[in-house]
Formats: sequence, structure tokens, C-alpha cells
Amino acid sequence: MADTYETDGPDASGPELPKDIVDEYAALGTDLPALFSAGHLGTRMGIRITEASADRVVGTMPVEGNTQPYGLLHGGASAVLAETLGSIGAMLHGRSTKIAVGVDLNCTHHRGLSSGTVTGVATPVHRGRSTTTHEIVISDEQGRRVCTARLTCLLRDAPNAG
Repeated sequence: MADTYETDGPDASGPELPKDIVDEYAALGTDLPALFSAGHLGTRMGIRITEASADRVVGTMPVEGNTQPYGLLHGGASAVLAETLGSIGAMLHGRSTKIAVGVDLNCTHHRGLSSGTVTGVATPVHRGRSTTTHEIVISDEQGRRVCTARLTCLLRDAPNAG
């Protein structure tokens, strides 16, 4: 991408972001990469955002460390990945004048996994003035669908919005 900014430097694994979005948030003193996480939860779960735009958000998460007692990927872990990716997409749609707040999350789990890495891809289904809805497809390393989720976010005015 010609007019992008890598959040973690040229040799790092951070997503490339549209430069205009990075500049918009930087002017407000906002650390955009910090917004691209599930906070401490996302760090503990090993969530890594690899691509981010209003049209598509991609992230990965290891299965190891995110399992339920039977050793399979925990459905709640898939839900955290899905909500993280969909919320980033909603935030990028709303830009710096809005805050994206998840109000509905639905996850259907299709298969169990005991190892590897899952990849989630969030794409918008609806992008309005006050709500967004994203479909998030989580797949295993062989490209098999593990979970399908749908997230609806409310777009609220940001505190610093003029």
C-alpha cells in the first residue's frame, strides 16, 4: 500500500494503516495501535492485528493458552477475537469522532481445535451513522471455518468530538 503507515515499524508485525487515519488520530494525541487491542485481555490471549481498514480487519490468535478443560479452543476466546476485530472495523468506520461500543455478539462454533493458530476476518455487513454490523469468519490454518460471528456496534460521539 503506497500511502500507509505500519504501526510497529517496518520490520514489525503491526498492521499497515491508511495514513490519513493515522494522522487524524495522531492530531488528537491518540495512540492508534493501542486502540487495536482487547487491552490486557487481548495481550494475554495473544491476539495480533495484521490488517486494518474500514473495509476489512484481520487478526490472529493462538489456540494454545485459549482452551477449555477438554483442550479445545474456548468459544469465549473466539468471541473475544471476533469482538476485537469487528470493533476495530466499526471504530475505523466511525473515525475519530465516534466510539464503537459492542451491543450484540452472536457466535456459531463449527469445529473444535486443539492446536495451531486461528485467523479472523471481519467485513462490514452494515455501516450506518449510529450502528455498524460486521461478519467475522474465524478459520484454522487449513482455511476451515471454525466460527462465524456477527457483531453490532453502537457508534457514540467521542468525548473529544467537536
